[in-house]
Amino acid sequence: MASKEKLFNLLNELKASKINKIVKQRLREFDSFKNKSNEKWFSELCFCILTANSKAETALVIQKELEYNKLINYSQEKISNCIRKNKHRFHNNKSKFIVEARKYSNSIKKIVNSFDAEKDAREWLVKNVKGIGYKEASHFLRNTGSKNIAILDRHILNLMAEYGFISEKPKTLNKKKYLEIETIFEGIAEKNQIPSAELDLFMWYLKTGKVLK
Repeated sequence: MASKEKLFNLLNELKASKINKIVKQRLREFDSFKNKSNEKWFSELCFCILTANSKAETALVIQKELEYNKLINYSQEKISNCIRKNKHRFHNNKSKFIVEARKYSNSIKKIVNSFDAEKDAREWLVKNVKGIGYKEASHFLRNTGSKNIAILDRHILNLMAEYGFISEKPKTLNKKKYLEIETIFEGIAEKNQIPSAELDLFMWYLKTGKVLK
């Protein structure tokens, strides 16, 4: 097992490299969501529904193919076929969740922005949007400008286990376990004097070699 200090050194190297510029640009893109339309916010919500237990890369392809008008107007079957065509997992459930989420298509931005605390907005998403757990809700909030929430996907969890911040990658993540590991993640961010949103992008790059959204 690599040491915790080794991860801190790697993060410092990234902050001094050209990757830092890419990460900062991505963060500016997330910040720009504050000025984007409800339609863009709903499309991003659907993207995060698609990422659950699946690859972000194929979710991106599907999001681009299913523009807002299709997300709103396509039948569940058509959405399911698009997901399946792209060899993305759980096409039936995810198409169902997208159709059910349409009730928030005109209000999601207003609802999220009505909360003073990012984690309160996350609780609302988890309780009210089917197909959205803590990871997906955190992903959505980060992509729309929130900065202090951890997206504990498999890459981040594997990296935290590899460097000794957690004993092992948990097989499942209930609310209690998610919040426990998030506190550890927040400690890493604080140690590196960066927000959680920025740390996530650096750590994701360390594991995948990519800076996605």
